[in-house]
Amino acid sequence: MNDEHEVAVLRLGHRPGRDERMTTHVGLTARALGADRVLLPDNAGNSRDTVADITGRFGGPFEVELTDSPKGVIRGFEGTVVHLTMYGLPVQEVEADIREAHADGPVLVVVGAEKVSFDVYETADYNVGVTNQPHSEVAGLAVFLDRLFEGRELDREWADAESRVVPMATGKKVVSADE
Repeated sequence: MNDEHEVAVLRLGHRPGRDERMTTHVGLTARALGADRVLLPDNAGNSRDTVADITGRFGGPFEVELTDSPKGVIRGFEGTVVHLTMYGLPVQEVEADIREAHADGPVLVVVGAEKVSFDVYETADYNVGVTNQPHSEVAGLAVFLDRLFEGRELDREWADAESRVVPMATGKKVVSADE
């Protein structure tokens, strides 16, 4: 989507059975709102399969991967690490700095599941709050990506899609991408 450097999203933590929908929605939101790839914990294989299926049906490019070392991804990332947390600095105060960092290199957006350990806060270049109130990590990711891309992700063109949604005022219509 972006004409700058890569944006990757890392889901930090996954509780099988409890987090399936949320982890899947982190991946789907990352894909739909402009990220290039999502990295999920290695115990989130069902979520990976669902996001890969949606990418195959509705287009990409978008990569979905499993990792056995999410914190290793953070430590080894060569770029800017942004940790989304309600305890962080307000997104509206740091979004311009993060966009500037993205123009210079890749960005890793870290989205937690269960309680995030303090070393993630220390390792991140930015701890960012989309409001300082409790809410869904999916909502935080969506708002953050929209702020990062300044709305450009909403006009994205999708390649290699099998199907596409036809926008309508009422009703639902999905057609073959060839139509």
